[in-house]
Amino acid sequence: MNTGIDSMSKTQNVKKDITIDFVREFSVPKAIGVIVFISLAAFLFLIWLIYFRETGETTADWVQHLPALNALLNSASTVLIVLGFIAIRNKKFIRHMKLMLTAFVTSSFFLISYLIYHSYVGHTPFPGEGLIRPVYFFILITHIVLSAFVVPLVLTSFYFAYSGRFQTHRRVSKWTFPIWLYVSVTGVMIFFILNAYV
Repeated sequence: MNTGIDSMSKTQNVKKDITIDFVREFSVPKAIGVIVFISLAAFLFLIWLIYFRETGETTADWVQHLPALNALLNSASTVLIVLGFIAIRNKKFIRHMKLMLTAFVTSSFFLISYLIYHSYVGHTPFPGEGLIRPVYFFILITHIVLSAFVVPLVLTSFYFAYSGRFQTHRRVSKWTFPIWLYVSVTGVMIFFILNAYV
């Protein structure tokens, strides 16, 4: 019986260690408002950068290597997200937190690299014909649409975890996990499909 009480006490202490007082003081409406504003601004900037901004005449040689780096960063994020999911299923809260933070860092580096690449190259048309064309565009469109939700979902998940609202964090993360995973996996798929046809 004492073992169960000790286990509950240990879990509560770990959850207290995860909670950040500064984040806890942020009200939910205010936090969600800031997250939605940042996410919407980032997404609109990305759309403008890829589809509406004119690119330069010349491109630096190193820019052509960025898609491979992006695929590597997306692959790393995929592995970290899955390991984070396994960790939380095993109630390894601190390991889960570290893995998800690292996945956030690799995803952020991906976004920076992606922005740099598209600031030079702009939109990359897909020249493939036949069955691969609708398959590619289905993957691309679902990737783009769901990527618009990834940033607010991830930031909201982090907010609820660090503010100590673990029940709400769990509910939000049930959506965050599959969407973040799908966006990471399809990012790698898009790279390989494009690489095969461009």
